[in-house]
Amino acid sequence: MGMNVGSDSTTEDEGIVDINTTPLIDVMLVLLIMLIITIPLQTHSVSIDLPQGNPPPSAAPDPVVDTVAIDFDNTITWNGEPVAGEADLQSRFKDAAAQPVQPEMHIHPDRLASYKVVAHVMADAQRLGVTKLGIMGSDQFMDAQ
Repeated sequence: MGMNVGSDSTTEDEGIVDINTTPLIDVMLVLLIMLIITIPLQTHSVSIDLPQGNPPPSAAPDPVVDTVAIDFDNTITWNGEPVAGEADLQSRFKDAAAQPVQPEMHIHPDRLASYKVVAHVMADAQRLGVTKLGIMGSDQFMDAQ
């Protein structure tokens, strides 16, 4: 199936005498891959003397929590004690804001409490410098739907 180019004799069928190098190249590639796999990986390491650190500081103590509850009849209580009036509530907010570590202020409004009273308590707390303020018990409002 070979073709002779440049030969005048058309009656002679000569075989191809060239060596087929494709299997030789395949064997060489397999041997090269096996050689690469079997060579151990060289790991370079540098010894470092790391400094010994101080132990981490102890966990912060639990924060003080003050609870301001607003009942269904708009009665305001501070940690379970009834608040005498707006002046008493404002003085308690001022005292809480003046502490070196402010307590967390949890406002717990009842579902039937007036929005105006709840908003007024929150505005007083913000105006008097209370920064850690949260509304608790919002899950009771999900049941109303």
